[in-house]
Amino acid sequence: MSLTLYTRRGALKAMGLAAAWLARPKALRKINAGPTHAKPRRPNVLFLFTDDQRQDTLSALGNPHIETPNLDKLVESGFVFRNAYCMGGFSAAVCLPSRMMTLRGRAWFSVRNMPKDAPNFVTSMNEAGYLSYHHGKRGNTDKEVHKRFAQSHYLRDHDIRRSGRPGKIAADDAIKFLHQRDKDRPFFMYLAFATPHDPRIATRKYLNMYDSDKIPIPPNFKPFHPFDNGELLIRDEKLAPWPRTEAVIRQHLRDYYAVITALDEQIGRIVQALKDTGEYENTIIIFSSDQGIAIGSHGLMGKQNLYEHSMRVPLFFCGPGIGKGKSCDAFAYLFDVYPTVCELAGADVPEGLDGKSLAPIMQGKTESVRDTIFLAYKDVQRAVRHGPWKLLQYPQINKTQLFDLQHDPFETKNLADDPAYTGKVNELMNLMAKQQKLFGDTQPLVSQDPRPPAVDLSFFENPAASGTVSSEKGSF
Repeated sequence: MSLTLYTRRGALKAMGLAAAWLARPKALRKINAGPTHAKPRRPNVLFLFTDDQRQDTLSALGNPHIETPNLDKLVESGFVFRNAYCMGGFSAAVCLPSRMMTLRGRAWFSVRNMPKDAPNFVTSMNEAGYLSYHHGKRGNTDKEVHKRFAQSHYLRDHDIRRSGRPGKIAADDAIKFLHQRDKDRPFFMYLAFATPHDPRIATRKYLNMYDSDKIPIPPNFKPFHPFDNGELLIRDEKLAPWPRTEAVIRQHLRDYYAVITALDEQIGRIVQALKDTGEYENTIIIFSSDQGIAIGSHGLMGKQNLYEHSMRVPLFFCGPGIGKGKSCDAFAYLFDVYPTVCELAGADVPEGLDGKSLAPIMQGKTESVRDTIFLAYKDVQRAVRHGPWKLLQYPQINKTQLFDLQHDPFETKNLADDPAYTGKVNELMNLMAKQQKLFGDTQPLVSQDPRPPAVDLSFFENPAASGTVSSEKGSF
């Protein structure tokens, strides 16, 4: 009884003292408050990373034929990099090198040979005091770096892609984490979705949002790719028969768009959970994809090529300290995300990374951090972009393409054989060689014994005769 009475009296006394304190002038309160040692709270980080999503598959990024309302809101509240790229890869499963580069901040020529204690995204965030969380696809990803997450979970890729509810399992668990986590620490959440990679299955709710007859065919659609790029007969290219038809491509695009819209809904649930837990205003959100994909463009279906539709990716940042409704044409790689987030979050940026922080661009301190983009796929394709000019080189067939992306953004008019552009071809070939040296690429750009480049429909009807069947199997 006496303890209860004492507690009540103490509480009343404390309330009286608090009221007296609040009644004092603000300036006096500040003078007498004494020094504070509380550090500013670091922002949370949410990295949303999809699988095979083209740069042109968000309504807010210029595609009026797709529904992505939740991602659109994030785009409108953030900063968009319109020229962001996956560098390419050493495997037909481009997802693997792409995700390794993203998490390690290195180009693909060195990313496979890094020691286990080499810097990586997760370790940097852990060392900065972040509670790290990962949930993502199991196949073709960087499992070695995933071991560094405080919490790491894998999806059943095949099952989730066939479930009709893409992203739901990852979203459910992410929302649970947001409500139950240690609130005294900032979090670093990496959600590496398994979609819109094929098989692309959405419920009727999302399919009914699209009429395949009304979905436009890509401006660079072709029945088949007109020359041998080195990967015309692999698994991804067999997802549609040759010659490609507009009806088949429209059906593929309908499924593709429906899955993206379904995933968008799950992303909206995650964003709402941030708001419900009071964390939205203090969370940096990054959205991107490991690479794009063709789905009919240039007569291709997969991502084993260096055209814009397959290597350019959506990339935007939003959150505290990041401008709203802004965008730029500055060049960026996916492996720039790691040092960028470190700088934005106040974490140390390790030395020796190939990636460069994009934060100075978002802060208005510079217009760009690089003036050239170099792309490479296995030993069969190389590309370089400088300003609006893009050169593609196919070393096994000695084929060259030159595009002016300012006037030909869909890469439909090859200028390489026009004598008026010989100087530009030579200029970009020299630049490509310099980029190879910069990143440690030793692939010769021409062959002494090239394969015949031209193909026709018989090439696809008799793969064995072509001698170019890929030995790589499995899901890419």
